[in-house]
Amino acid sequence: MSIFLSDRIFKRITDITPEILGSLDIKALLIDVDNTMSTHHGSVLVDGLETWLECMKSNGIKMIIVSNAKRVRAEPFAAKVGLPFVSLSCKPLPFGYCRARKVLGIPKKNCAIVGDQVFTDVLGANLYGIKSLLVRPVKLEDGWSFRIRRYFERKILKDKF
Repeated sequence: MSIFLSDRIFKRITDITPEILGSLDIKALLIDVDNTMSTHHGSVLVDGLETWLECMKSNGIKMIIVSNAKRVRAEPFAAKVGLPFVSLSCKPLPFGYCRARKVLGIPKKNCAIVGDQVFTDVLGANLYGIKSLLVRPVKLEDGWSFRIRRYFERKILKDKF
């Protein structure tokens, strides 16, 4: 069961601070897009995200988007926030995490994924051997596959949010 557990849990991405990252020895963030930085398939940034990104950059935190979405979704979003990206990352398989980490040039021990899903973001981080920072989804999805995954996530997380 521990393969599904995150290192830390936050309500929003903007609750993650440079001080928290420093205490975890994290120097680079691999960041999911959908329901982490914006709504699923959305383009409107969560409140405070631009300021948060600038804060991370000014504190020397390297960042890259790691998304299961196709390039047509990931590339414009990455351009909007000024970050490099890896699309079609195949999370929870570790391939996308590995590509992203190599782009940033940071050791695994200093990397963490920020995402909203246990069965993609957290599981992938644990399979690859990096830390995971789970955030509450910006907006719950309506699709049946999401409802099933979120049901099992609630069982794993219990009352951690």
